[in-house]
Amino acid sequence: MNQTHQNNAGAGSGSIKSYTTGFILSLVLTAIPFFLVMNGTLSHSGTVFCIFATAVLQIFVQLHYFLHLDTSSAMYWNLMSLLFTFFIIFLFVGGSIWIMHSMHYRM
Repeated sequence: MNQTHQNNAGAGSGSIKSYTTGFILSLVLTAIPFFLVMNGTLSHSGTVFCIFATAVLQIFVQLHYFLHLDTSSAMYWNLMSLLFTFFIIFLFVGGSIWIMHSMHYRM
């Protein structure tokens, strides 16, 4: 019989355990800055640093546990497209800020 073969090279599959781990880590990384801001235990600069640090960790948790991106050879092109997307966003945002700063300086 003729059977079709599907190749899901770009699709990652996760287990309930990995989704639960990612969800719990996301909740913890969201709760930490919330409680730091509400309690005011750190200085302003310390609080801002902790918020940015947990935000970066949150991005990596989301990419690993929910989007299943890693450094394996199967995910190479997905990772490259994500990095290209970040580059384009950086270009647009940085260019816009540069143009606005230049316009503000000239007025």
